[in-house]
This record gives sequence, structure tokens and C-alpha cells, in this order.
Amino acid sequence: MNKGIVLLSGGLDSTVSVASLCNQIKFELALTFDYGQKSAKKEAAAAYRIASYYGIEHKVIRLDWLAEITKTSLVSGEVPKIDMRQLDNISVTQESCKDVWVPNRNGLFINIAASFADSAGGAYIVIGANKEEAATFSDNSKKFIENINLSLEKSTAGEVKTLAPLIDLNKEEIVQRAVELEVPLKLINSCYMNTEKHCGTCESCSRLKRALIKCGKTELLEELF
Repeated sequence: MNKGIVLLSGGLDSTVSVASLCNQIKFELALTFDYGQKSAKKEAAAAYRIASYYGIEHKVIRLDWLAEITKTSLVSGEVPKIDMRQLDNISVTQESCKDVWVPNRNGLFINIAASFADSAGGAYIVIGANKEEAATFSDNSKKFIENINLSLEKSTAGEVKTLAPLIDLNKEEIVQRAVELEVPLKLINSCYMNTEKHCGTCESCSRLKRALIKCGKTELLEELF
């Protein structure tokens, strides 16, 4: 069985990515990154719960220097609020993207994971990139995954490749897959904020809420929000 390392934020996408591939890949490590974001502790706790559920070793990587150089509202300032009805308004989501953008985040995370993978003699790096977020976040796009894999061919000595099993799916389809795979969605945290439950107003929360409603999983709304 192939070895894998997952970038596990504890959110919907990374969790469903694990569930999608756990019968094909032996996940040996789940990496969660703390770059001073408001939700860091909640992400780490959710990722630990999910990694434990799937029997994966969990490790938190601190990136204090990244907090120092970024202006993202995920670290400081006010996180934009987006209503579910605004999610298909590209001008609104592009502005939100600028506000929450973290410099080279997915590129950095993948390359850190690649060091672990290369040290292990090769492994897949699994990321929750998806079609819906790729519309505004370029580091979620299929082109980004293709290009970073070209880089990994030269920057690693082992067989290291990034996989994005949800790359052609939107959030509704991801929730549908989660239901099919019996993913424990009550364990996830997709929120940008440090609130007891999901804040329900940030873009990530709004996308999750809309997908749950469209899939008829309204019983999870009270549990998560």
C-alpha cells in the first residue's frame, strides 16, 4: 500500500480527502500548521480528533515567522463576513480572498510535507483543494497542483507527488461524498474564527452551511453552528 502524508486542517475538505483515499493509501502522518491564525487551536484539536479516528499520527508545525510577515485577517483584523447568498458573487469572494490570503500558504505547506515525504523515501502528499474554492483561491486549482508536482520532481529524491482527490468537486459534492463514506462530520472545524462553535458568518462557514443545507444534512447545523 502506498504511503501518504495529509495536510489536515481539521476542516471538511482535508477530512473528506483522507476518507476518500484511506483504502488506497496508508496515511502515516497528518500535518497541521499553526501560523498564528485565530482558529489555530481549534484546527489542531479537530485535526487531532480526525487523525485519531483514522489512526494517523498527528503533528503540529509552528510557523511563527509566517504570522509576522502576513497581513491576513485570519491572523489579525476583522475576518470578512459573507452571507450564503453572496457566495456566487465573484467580486465579493475575490475581495474576501484578498483579505484572508496567506503568502504562499499551500505552496509552503506542501513543500514542508515534501521534506517529510522525501525523508521517508517517498510518499503522496494529500491536500483538500477543490473546485469551488479554486474559483477564487489560485492555490486550490488543478493547475497549481500540476505545477507544484513538476517542482517536486526536481526538489525531492524520492517519489513525492501531491494528490487532490476533491479537485473536481464543489462543496455540495464533497458533503455528498462525506455522507457516502460515513465521515464523522461532527468532528470537523472549518471556521476561520476562535469561537466555541463555527461562527456561521465567515466565508468558510457559509460554504459549509450551504453545502449541508443542499444535501439535507440540516441536523448537523445545530451541532456545528
